[in-house]
Amino acid sequence: MPAYQLRNDRLLAVSIGNEKVNALAGSMVAYEGSVKFEKSILRGEGLFGSLKRKMTGEGFPLMVANGTGTVYFAHQAREITIIELRGDKLLVEGSRLLVYDPSLKTGTKFTGLRGATSGQGLFTTTLEGNGQVAVISDGNLIKLRVTPAYPLHVDPDAYIGHQGNLKQDFTFDINWKTLTGMSSGESYQLKFSGDGVVYIQPSER
Repeated sequence: MPAYQLRNDRLLAVSIGNEKVNALAGSMVAYEGSVKFEKSILRGEGLFGSLKRKMTGEGFPLMVANGTGTVYFAHQAREITIIELRGDKLLVEGSRLLVYDPSLKTGTKFTGLRGATSGQGLFTTTLEGNGQVAVISDGNLIKLRVTPAYPLHVDPDAYIGHQGNLKQDFTFDINWKTLTGMSSGESYQLKFSGDGVVYIQPSER
């Protein structure tokens, strides 16, 4: 299995031994060894999955690094965080994926109004199984715990992803101040309830 190591908060080193790793196209900044890079079309989901991404707008440029060596990845000097999946599922914005293991099953999920208001599209990416994922964020990624007793409200523009048994609702905070332009500008929020974790960035898109 590919070995992930952060050289600093903006540079990820992935060591592969006669194996593959999926990455954001153009994110390779250096490599050592015998490694080839190819454009990925099917993304490990098959033809139907590829067509679904194209139709839903959740597709993102992907490449495959294949061979033996160490590949260094970065993207626009953004901070990188490694998330390990152990048989569970991660929902994450496709634009925030940097690198992930080919062993993970990927798909899409409808997000409804959240994507429409944040300009990210109506679908988000899912990764499921055993493996590692590297995501990028504007600023250090923040992990917030959600419990049944303490639901969490998140600005859609700060949202990166979430894990666990969580229910996601879209809430409005519209009153006369909103209509007259006197509101705080935080009229829409994501509400997460249940048991799990939510990842956010300390920045709005």
